[in-house]
Amino acid sequence: MMNNIADENKDNSIEDVLSGADVIYSSEQVAAVLDEMAMNINTRLAGTNPLLLCVMKGGIIFTAQLLTRLTCMPELDYIHVTRYQNQTAGNKLDWLVYPQTSIKDRTVLIIDDILDQGITLSAIVEYCKNQGAKEVVSAVLVHKKHDRYKSDVDCDYVGLEVEDRYVFGYGMDYKGKLRHLDAIYAVAE
Repeated sequence: MMNNIADENKDNSIEDVLSGADVIYSSEQVAAVLDEMAMNINTRLAGTNPLLLCVMKGGIIFTAQLLTRLTCMPELDYIHVTRYQNQTAGNKLDWLVYPQTSIKDRTVLIIDDILDQGITLSAIVEYCKNQGAKEVVSAVLVHKKHDRYKSDVDCDYVGLEVEDRYVFGYGMDYKGKLRHLDAIYAVAE
């Protein structure tokens, strides 16, 4: 009985977060950015048959939505590298799943939800290069603006910029929940 009460309170706090959150980008704004990003990626990767690597879990919705707009004939795989483990602050990198498809001599398009400090993206780019990728291209839906960026790797395609706030929706989570939302929200300040 006690666990049910704790679970209900946990769910209520999630509901409170959502009801008090600010909509940063609507689903229409995100869709427009995806259209533009896909057009640019299609132009750059035309004729390459790229391997598209979805960074799990956060990149899943962005990847799915972008994939439906791509005409460059990508092959889909995923990689699961995480620093957050449903927490609000990142820790060491945990490599949970490596791609099943060979990266050697391929153009690889890494797709992730958010670029915060750049640590995860940098590690994945290095991994792809070490596996013999011919070219590594990256795309993120959201770039968080702050001065804590710790990587020398630049992202090739950035959809949207957000202030230094805790954001969720469109694949990004709040304590493991709210990824399913079709807009981007920020926790109320």
